[in-house]
Amino acid sequence: MTEQAKPLCLSGKGVTKIYGFGDRRVAAVDHVDFEFRKGELISIVGESGSGKTTLVKMLLGLTSVTEGEVYFLGERRDISSRKKLRTYWQGIQAIFQDPFSSYNMFNKIDTVLLDCINMRGGRRLPREKKIEMMTEACSFVNLKFAELTNKYPFELSGGQMQRLMIARIFLLKPQILLADEPTSMIDACSRATILDMLLGLRDEIGMTIIFVTHDIGLAYYISDTVYIMEHGKIVESGSADDVILRPSAPYTRRLINDVPKIHEPWDFAARRPAAAEATN
Repeated sequence: MTEQAKPLCLSGKGVTKIYGFGDRRVAAVDHVDFEFRKGELISIVGESGSGKTTLVKMLLGLTSVTEGEVYFLGERRDISSRKKLRTYWQGIQAIFQDPFSSYNMFNKIDTVLLDCINMRGGRRLPREKKIEMMTEACSFVNLKFAELTNKYPFELSGGQMQRLMIARIFLLKPQILLADEPTSMIDACSRATILDMLLGLRDEIGMTIIFVTHDIGLAYYISDTVYIMEHGKIVESGSADDVILRPSAPYTRRLINDVPKIHEPWDFAARRPAAAEATN
């Protein structure tokens, strides 16, 4: 199936977020349009203050939309009540950059995972089945459930906590995962592991992943599609190859030029064989 043939899972028209009043109004997100398709890994790239995190909060329903519309699975999104918002959250979940703020530190690991099973309608499943599901989810992220049952989140490292968050997503199985800088607070080895697991969610479950980052090089490695944000606007979008190997927006070119250069000249294509072949 081609990329264009994949159905839309989340899209927006003229989505805007304005803060302030009167002459002191500021558009954190300024009339952006987007189309995120099923099974894609999409990166939203921009510097701090570009509006990407505000956009994520609007997509999650944590921040209101001032203007424009968001569409979920082809229908206009309705989160006008707490019940409707919770229903929406069954299809869209998030991982944030600070793993230590993502947990109730007084709940043990098995409680954290059991809550996910119960949220997916598994409350009446036999305990043996729940243990099997939790073991499978932990195995997916290279953790051993039997070693975690009596531990609290604060007993894990930052990398382990992010892996546990992905285990939660594995159990919840939303259609869409919003990953807001999920590797920015962990070490390089854990970062590579987390990225591989996100790719696994896309490849094995068909999950749509929206990856928010300031690192355009990282976006290039993992993305099918890239959106570039500057001052609340989307200034460029397209396939990773088109946007990063053949950028048209001055801002995109500046982001690429700001990547630390290990070799001269910096060559994205040389570090990604598939992309290099596509440009020959």
